[in-house]
Amino acid sequence: MHARPLIGVEAIAGGALTRGQLRARYVAVHPGVFMPKDAPRTILLNASAAWLWAGRRGVIAGRAAAALHGAKWVDATTPIEIIAEHGRRRDGVIVREERIGDNEIVHFGDLPVTSPARTAFDLARHLPRVAAVVHLDALAAATGVHAADTAPLFLRYRGARGVRAATVALGLMDAGAQSPQETRLRLTLIDGGLPRPLTQIRVTDGYSEAFIDMGYDEPKVGLDYEGAHHATSRGQYVHDIGRAELIAREGWLDLRVVAEHSKLFILHRVRQAFAERGGKPTTSTRGSFPTPKHDPGVELDAADAG
Repeated sequence: MHARPLIGVEAIAGGALTRGQLRARYVAVHPGVFMPKDAPRTILLNASAAWLWAGRRGVIAGRAAAALHGAKWVDATTPIEIIAEHGRRRDGVIVREERIGDNEIVHFGDLPVTSPARTAFDLARHLPRVAAVVHLDALAAATGVHAADTAPLFLRYRGARGVRAATVALGLMDAGAQSPQETRLRLTLIDGGLPRPLTQIRVTDGYSEAFIDMGYDEPKVGLDYEGAHHATSRGQYVHDIGRAELIAREGWLDLRVVAEHSKLFILHRVRQAFAERGGKPTTSTRGSFPTPKHDPGVELDAADAG
């Protein structure tokens, strides 16, 4: 059976399927576009179907593009965002009628997808801040994209929707986050008025090593988000004992955070830890977003922005 979405009339005209086989084995997911009935609804298949529905003229963007680049935490049911000319509205598809340059497109086989930098630019523009940073962190971890990589796009698309808000989200992007919960915890600290923490802090005694999710080198206050597996896995429990002893021996005060902790409690506990240590946290500028400089070579009038 054909493993990918297909256009029904093309498959019949080319002799790949009969009308009866199409009805028996496939289900319509968009007008004229069919998917095998037993095929998993993955981001790749859903994106391919949306691209076919758009007449093979669109570019997959946003969260779907991030997932195709390897970013985690994108649910398979996430609507497919596609940069294309507006057509009729479709459930499960978000059409964005925007400009895009050839150098902002990469291909996964035949499927055109926004580049990592353009994907980051779009995530930061179109999603609410917290959701944007969650997906930006995952994209950065998967691709190595940096906020600075999007600077030419800010110049190229001055006046585009969401550009001002995008600088905030991109300035908060950090490839060190290993889960959405870690991203949200980091934002809780920043929104609470604390300096931006470092992420994935290496602690070692020269023989063994451990990594703290986030924290402050001075005064050695760290935070670790504890998912449910820390309590349910015996192996993880045993590992955590040795890890905690190493971190304590190296002088760190490591705060454990769980889903039940409120933002107020977290901030109170961190400030209490600073007081216990008798020091103030240092500020990290890692990942800060550079202000784009004027470059007439990539400038567009506001009226031309997507």
